[in-house]
Amino acid sequence: MAILWRHSALAHRHAEIGGELEDWNGMGTAWFYDHTPERAKADYEAIRTKAGLMDVSGLKKVHVSGADAAYVIDRVTTRNVEKIAPGRSTYASILNSDGKFIDDCIIYHIAVNSWLVVHGTGTGMEQLTAVAAGKNCSVIFDDDLHDMSLQGPAAVDILAKEIPAVRDLAYFGLMQTRLYGRDVMISRTGYTGERGYEIFCARKDATHIWDSVLAGGQAEGVRPTQFSTLDMLRIESYLLFYPGDNSETFPFDDEPCGDTLWELGLEFTVSPGKESFIGAENHYAAQGKERFKIYGIKLSDSMDQMEMHARVMQDGKDIGVITYGLSSELNGYSVAIARIAPDAAAPGTKLTIVQPDGTELAATAEEMPFYDQDKSIRTAKG
Repeated sequence: MAILWRHSALAHRHAEIGGELEDWNGMGTAWFYDHTPERAKADYEAIRTKAGLMDVSGLKKVHVSGADAAYVIDRVTTRNVEKIAPGRSTYASILNSDGKFIDDCIIYHIAVNSWLVVHGTGTGMEQLTAVAAGKNCSVIFDDDLHDMSLQGPAAVDILAKEIPAVRDLAYFGLMQTRLYGRDVMISRTGYTGERGYEIFCARKDATHIWDSVLAGGQAEGVRPTQFSTLDMLRIESYLLFYPGDNSETFPFDDEPCGDTLWELGLEFTVSPGKESFIGAENHYAAQGKERFKIYGIKLSDSMDQMEMHARVMQDGKDIGVITYGLSSELNGYSVAIARIAPDAAAPGTKLTIVQPDGTELAATAEEMPFYDQDKSIRTAKG
């Protein structure tokens, strides 16, 4: 069992609900409040139709500050940092020198020479620390800073009771304000494909804000949601999870682990013309040499859930693997993220899914996302 070296101030609240804290990124995380399909369905549908509150403090929050901070972040990530105005954020990838994906992150521009980089289980902080060495730049990991994610169509109504201006906060915007009498940073970000917000606060204020959101949002139907709900939401929203969708989990037979942005469909995270980030030369050289493509799969006439490690077949040939699947009664489909042969990654390609128990299911390849395809929901204002 992994040693938990990070601790959420909300652990006692999770325990009261029934959560057994399991490791994620070194922190005890409420993956499940219970393991029933009823709980999973209720949490998923709450975020899609009302609102759900989730503790995502296991994300690593890294302050990058100083005159050379922008250079450091620009060197480590794929985005053109100079174009991120204060009060804005952006999604970016982090590569190794081979041009392979090792982490993703949100870059928040807090103020002049002040940035916050929030990343998952990869080595983002290690890259930042290495590049910052010898420069006018401090890189500080901050586990006092807690992060709650309030997601769903009613999320804005809950927050607007306290902060009316939140209705005008643009997608990937951020604001420094007070919520329920406590200092917070609120960003228009999330990992659900839904309209939502992340609330950053000090450890000492986390329980007060958690309780206040749940109490203040009772009329809107908010509920605490288990961390595993993210896997259901992200599948239909084309939001990848490192290393769950990567070769670190689905290794190649004859090559070391490591996927390119072209294979993952994340080439959009590279700012046009940028060549100054770590791994850039090998990234550009890999274009057109994809060994697989991340692509969507949709069952043709079944609502069975496609299981992790199920095989993807085309005309009797094994061409890939399911990473995560979702059967959604709410949206009337069974869909999945898969790693498949590049020539099969086209809408309408007829496929057969072979479940681990041998069950065969008719399917087609489909473009992602399946939900909010034009992103009008997650980007809405008002």
